[in-house]
Amino acid sequence: MYYPRTIENTLLRMSKEFACLVIYGPRQVGKSTVVSHLFSSFSQVTLDDIDDLTLALDNPKLFLDNYSWPLLIDEIQKAPKLLDEIKRRIDSQKKEWLFQGEPYRLMYVLTGSNQFELQQGISESLAGRAGILDMNSFTMAEKELRPGEPFIPDLALLQKKEAQLGKSYTRKEIFVQIFEGGMPERVQGLSTREDFYKSYVTTYMEKDVRKLIQTSSLNAFRTFLTLVALRTGQELHYDDLVNGCGVDARTIKQWISILSASGLILLLQPYLANANRRIIKAPKLYFMDTGLCAYLCGWPNAEMLENSSMAGAFFETFVVSEIVKNFQAANLDYRNALFYYRDIDQKEIDLLYVKEQTITPIEIKKGIRPLKPSKNFSVLSKYGMPIRTGFVIDATNRIRPINENVYAIPVGLVD
Repeated sequence: MYYPRTIENTLLRMSKEFACLVIYGPRQVGKSTVVSHLFSSFSQVTLDDIDDLTLALDNPKLFLDNYSWPLLIDEIQKAPKLLDEIKRRIDSQKKEWLFQGEPYRLMYVLTGSNQFELQQGISESLAGRAGILDMNSFTMAEKELRPGEPFIPDLALLQKKEAQLGKSYTRKEIFVQIFEGGMPERVQGLSTREDFYKSYVTTYMEKDVRKLIQTSSLNAFRTFLTLVALRTGQELHYDDLVNGCGVDARTIKQWISILSASGLILLLQPYLANANRRIIKAPKLYFMDTGLCAYLCGWPNAEMLENSSMAGAFFETFVVSEIVKNFQAANLDYRNALFYYRDIDQKEIDLLYVKEQTITPIEIKKGIRPLKPSKNFSVLSKYGMPIRTGFVIDATNRIRPINENVYAIPVGLVD
């Protein structure tokens, strides 16, 4: 069964604007499935095939002669030399279209599971020629076969969305979603949870990590993965990871970069504009797929996770990752709009939505009607910017006012 993805409309729109599309994302999140579905008339090749990979590495020109455009190339990070030849062909074809007065068309669609290896090549070879998107595992909306959209913290829009959704979710139901995650193979029930995630971690380390770090460090990297998962929803402090992995801070920073470039984690930055030195400057770390995170942490079922000391961190991770996935699907950069706040006095706000010189404060709580959830919102006055109506995302069953300036909203509205 094919599950429609929110990113499809963005891909179709951008296919009319660029001669090349590049889709990044972790392994097995459905990149190839989506582009094969949308561009079914294109020729397709995967560089997982050893013969095709050898040809692409040894003779990029002959490879692209053999697979004429329009062409889908999967796992493009394995043959970065192709990018220069793709650039040459795009430029040549654009000149021909210009001379003949024809509109530009989409020539190449490239998918890659490791932005760490491709970033420089894409920026140098395909700058201005390619539309670049990030894609991740299923959101809750996609799993339920309903359209998703970027989260906009506006009361009127959220009330309209609530009426359209027509249902709410209990905390128990949300933790089942959190525990299962959004990997397509798991959503479709094609393998057991234990078998899937064990294979996933092994494949990731063998195919994406082994060539980026010393082979002797693979065991330390596996420990590192678990330690990072245990810190989801927390500030990133490299010293904590150094002590747990037995490697130096420089190595930890490189490994964090690998996880980020692979799309497995995101780093949410603190809001620092016009702030003083009392603001904490460390980013917060979140896993993008809560199912993978729960597996790495060793949780055996959703009920135990819900009742654990990590329940709040996982609930927050779920909300933030859902919001970011929908930003990515619309080709919006969450780093321009989403931040968090914490100062040395331990005053913290989980999420700040900053747009058009206004700030919307958002707290994320796993319970219902948490005690004084908006108590820290007043600290934002220091920025001298208008503070909009704040929100508390929790397990409530409908939008409810907490006070004149703050509303509780159901977690299901983040999609």
